[in-house]
Amino acid sequence: MATIFSRIVKGEIPCYKIAEDERFFAFMDINPVAVGHTLVIPKREDDYIFNLGDEELGAMMVFAKKVAKALEKAVPCKRIGVAVIGLEVPHAHIHLIPIRQESDMDFKKEHVHMTEDEFREVQQRIVENL
Repeated sequence: MATIFSRIVKGEIPCYKIAEDERFFAFMDINPVAVGHTLVIPKREDDYIFNLGDEELGAMMVFAKKVAKALEKAVPCKRIGVAVIGLEVPHAHIHLIPIRQESDMDFKKEHVHMTEDEFREVQQRIVENL
């Protein structure tokens, strides 16, 4: 059975897409811990990021870096934090989160609530900076 992320890649579930290439896909998290919170995934399903081969993991990080640089320009922040937790969805993924301080990476804090228009506006700013 396909994961929710695979269904997003196939267009079966809508998302706020940021970027994609033949192997990777980036889209905004719909339950963000910060404005601009973006997920980067391999299109190929694998439950655990460290199951990926060295070349694939390296290529995924290079893809994530491009997205992070655009995100950094689009959303006011000091840096883009990177988190790999991997328990929420059984599909390898990287969280890219605009941060001003370390506590901005706290997944237990109340998440940001955004309207569809706010998501689209941030999505457009990120995409324009790719």
